[in-house]
Amino acid sequence: MTWSRALKEAARSGLTIERTKLTPLIAVRGSAGVAIVIGLCLWRGDPILAVSSAFGAFAAGIVTFQRSMRPRPVLALAVAGALAVSTFLGYLAAAHVVAFVLLLAGWTFLAGMAWAIGPVSGLVGTQAVAIMLVTVTLPTSVLGALEHAALIFFGGLVQATLIVVFPVRPWGIQRDALADALAAEADYARRLRHDPVAPFDPSPLMDARLASAVTPRQAKRRPAQLHGPRGLAERVRPLLASLADPVIGAPLEGPERDRARDLLGAAATVLDAVAHAVRHAKPVRLPPEAMATLEVPATGPMLQGAARRAAYRLISLLADAVELTDEPVQATRPTTEAERGHLLRPSIPRLVPAALRALHREARWSSHIFRHALRVCAVSAAGFLLGTALPFGHGYWAPLASVMVMRPDFAQTYSRGVARFTGTLVGVTVGGLVMALAHPGVYVSAGLAVVCVWLMYLLMRTGFSVTSACVAAYVVFLLGIAGEGWEQTVQERIVLTLVGGLLAMLSYALFPAWETPKLRDRLAAWLAANGRYALAVFEACAHPAERRPRQVREALLDARAARLAWEESEARAEKEPVRHRGLSLTSAKAASAALATMGRVTMILEAHLPDKDAEPSAGAAAFTAELRPSLERAVRAVREGEPLNWSALRAVWEQWDTEAESEGVALRVAELLLDALDDLAEALPTGTIAQPR
Repeated sequence: MTWSRALKEAARSGLTIERTKLTPLIAVRGSAGVAIVIGLCLWRGDPILAVSSAFGAFAAGIVTFQRSMRPRPVLALAVAGALAVSTFLGYLAAAHVVAFVLLLAGWTFLAGMAWAIGPVSGLVGTQAVAIMLVTVTLPTSVLGALEHAALIFFGGLVQATLIVVFPVRPWGIQRDALADALAAEADYARRLRHDPVAPFDPSPLMDARLASAVTPRQAKRRPAQLHGPRGLAERVRPLLASLADPVIGAPLEGPERDRARDLLGAAATVLDAVAHAVRHAKPVRLPPEAMATLEVPATGPMLQGAARRAAYRLISLLADAVELTDEPVQATRPTTEAERGHLLRPSIPRLVPAALRALHREARWSSHIFRHALRVCAVSAAGFLLGTALPFGHGYWAPLASVMVMRPDFAQTYSRGVARFTGTLVGVTVGGLVMALAHPGVYVSAGLAVVCVWLMYLLMRTGFSVTSACVAAYVVFLLGIAGEGWEQTVQERIVLTLVGGLLAMLSYALFPAWETPKLRDRLAAWLAANGRYALAVFEACAHPAERRPRQVREALLDARAARLAWEESEARAEKEPVRHRGLSLTSAKAASAALATMGRVTMILEAHLPDKDAEPSAGAAAFTAELRPSLERAVRAVREGEPLNWSALRAVWEQWDTEAESEGVALRVAELLLDALDDLAEALPTGTIAQPR
């Protein structure tokens, strides 16, 4: 993609306004927290403290809208604590330019590295730097700095208290995550009716798994509807694929295929009904037609072999899902050890070692997180010095704009930069016109600021340009409380926001962290994870008595994570202005399809694993023994751009096919797996890997 096209796509993405579900009650609760803090400070008669404390409540409210499975009060208190510490340190160094620049550089570097822990942590770090830049410009002493920091933390405490006292749809995020997973499987079942090898995106199942992790205290209060359906959904998906597959399941044509289509349609109806019941905390309502389809016909079973076994298991699991979801919707019961298992969420102190390991893992030159931290560190320091040198005043707005738009990847940084400038232009224009025409007093300005906060919370998910406009107007009205002239505020904000946005964009052009060179590594990691999953499943077929379900499950989760990493990497690389991708777009798509097929056929075999008392399979054992070294060679070949060779594995399968007394599911799946690996070999080009320019 050329630079001109990349910039055009980034601008279009940044200015896009999405239609999404609004949450007015949550927006009212968040803006009420800001109003309470501003009102208390104005009641004390100190507009400067009102401005400072308002930023704390405002930022704490923003972070509670992020998609995180952790309790919202914890997030509000975490961001408030980070803001209070950063603000106090900023006050101590604000009187000395050199000291403040060094503090700003170090603090922004840590904020950039926080993205290694997770997106919410990255946002908290960004907010901490942004609020420090704003509040340290308000005049005060050291004791006053302590008061400012305490009020900022008080703003977060108010937001956390409101979340606890006035909960809006408790367990709503967990319900939505589980319902989305069930609805995704319902859509998958419908697509399988027309396309027996339709792809499936496992992201909803991964989100549902994250949402199901709870603390011991939460486990005692979790609604009964959220206990069982996720595990059943995980087991339903391979049965759907097995039933629809033309090799393992029903034939492509004939009465068996018609019966399979009917079962898939009924399964989709049941899954949708369960999803609706979970999302809205209501009983399950099933149409009689679907229930009739899920019964064995009066003429007897129409499916044969593996398809019949899959159908029986599918019907049983759907019945269990309905029964579990139909428990009293308001009832709660403790989570048993069998249900909870390893999904206990670690406490905050136990997260510290994991966070430190994540930071250590990304502390290397090749990491895009580390390069982002260096980039935002340099840009914030340069922006502050440049903004201070310009004859506008309020020079902190330049680094503030840079910090708020910069993200670890190219596309987000550029799209947010365009959206930030456009939204700021609209927001300060509207806010300036209101200030010029109405000349509002202190309390009216405070009320207008709260209205802008409510609009921003309400429209949070519609687009960054919309929220930037609301934030810009909010700052105009908020600084009006402190007596700032609106004419100077509008002019400075527009010019310095443009300067900060240009610095952010220029930094990525001069010091990029392209995703393109990592495509082969990501693909090799996905192949390795898929290989471990296939090895675990075939070993269970080779030695049923030694089967360990946890080993298969963990391998499946690793394969999903590797697939998600590949898809995110490929999506970022597509938007980069790099002439050579390491892999062409066609090769990347073909390789992705081959590995997705590899995962799908392995999942089908998982649905038909033999019982522990079944006879061992010598053919599966030989196939597994050859699959392991073949995968190791293939992973190395993918990374180095060498050709893939599966001839040894194909020879083992042919011997297995010759010696097999009957055609089993494992043998057929092994053939499908080999076909997918051959497709991967054809998709990947070989030769010297060119570096991007």
